[in-house]
Amino acid sequence: MGIVSPGAMGSALGRAWQAAGAGVLTTVDGRSERTRSLAHGLQLVADLDAVVAGSDVVVSVVPPGAALATMTPILDAARRGGVTPLVADLNAVSPATVGELADMAAAAGHEFVDGAISGGPPEAGSDTMLYLSGSQAAVLAAVTTDGLRTLVVGSEPGSASAVKMCTASVYKGTTALWAQALQTAHAHGVLDVVLADLADAFPGTAARAGRLIAVATSKSERFVAEMEQIAATQGAADASPELFEGMAAVYSRLSRTRLAELSPEEARDLTDLTEVLTRLAPDPGQSSSRSKAGA
Repeated sequence: MGIVSPGAMGSALGRAWQAAGAGVLTTVDGRSERTRSLAHGLQLVADLDAVVAGSDVVVSVVPPGAALATMTPILDAARRGGVTPLVADLNAVSPATVGELADMAAAAGHEFVDGAISGGPPEAGSDTMLYLSGSQAAVLAAVTTDGLRTLVVGSEPGSASAVKMCTASVYKGTTALWAQALQTAHAHGVLDVVLADLADAFPGTAARAGRLIAVATSKSERFVAEMEQIAATQGAADASPELFEGMAAVYSRLSRTRLAELSPEEARDLTDLTEVLTRLAPDPGQSSSRSKAGA
């Protein structure tokens, strides 16, 4: 199995599949030192061509805004190597985008699997779910281990991503609501009162609101495209796309704050809610040009 690319999620999936007995290849060619450290324990090869040439299944795990752009180099590498591995897209994209990806793969002679990850990077004791669809979904569904479950939800590509678009709308949409509400409460000097009120109905979320907002903000740049994909999915279902077009705007704003300068690992250590909200003040010198793609 070849991983493109070995960020936090891709690397963890690779290690989970290794624990299940699969061989896993990836490359950190041209990647940051952070990504190199995240890829620990995986078999590293020189470049994407080597990943594709040595794999029966090539798995794309990239920020949703890069899903389409990533498919072309994968298919080009396969053509150069004279191989036709199964291609699996595990990115947070709409069923319509999955259709485009599946068409690209089919035109190059590849079978295609649509996948969607629910939960954090898998590890022993975690409960990460991998939803899968497509005629060859059973290939990935068979590779399970402690911390990673799989479920085939349809025979056609798009079904797994439809699940992701719905669940992510609740998970990430709710986090955006907490960020908006608590930042506003902080600005009006009523944070303690608002938090106490919300804690009656949402005690667990209220207790970890600082870390929740901090981690989401550290990933906010890549969440913008995901919110846009959700908006498109909901619009295609005759639901209102405007809600998640607004959520995209929220995450775009968060990506321009001082809090967004943290890596996800740093953000997990930031639990003080007041400090988190203080860092949500706009940073005039931050233009959101710092990309965390593949983080």
